[in-house]
Amino acid sequence: MRETVTISLTSEMKKKLDEIASGENKNRSEIIKTALKQYFSVLEFRRIRNLMIPKAEKAKIFSEDDVYKKVS
Repeated sequence: MRETVTISLTSEMKKKLDEIASGENKNRSEIIKTALKQYFSVLEFRRIRNLMIPKAEKAKIFSEDDVYKKVS
């Protein structure tokens, strides 16, 4: 089900949104939905990373090289 949400933007943000929408040949809603999906993904990644940091430290994994050594 779709719902309508009203947001307030500065005139500069609205102008930028319109420029991007025009350049991408999309409407404002599509641009905002894409931005929100990306933002939600970043938040979820950070949440998972924060859960995993103590486990990685316990396993003495501190870098990408450490991960590579564990999986190789």
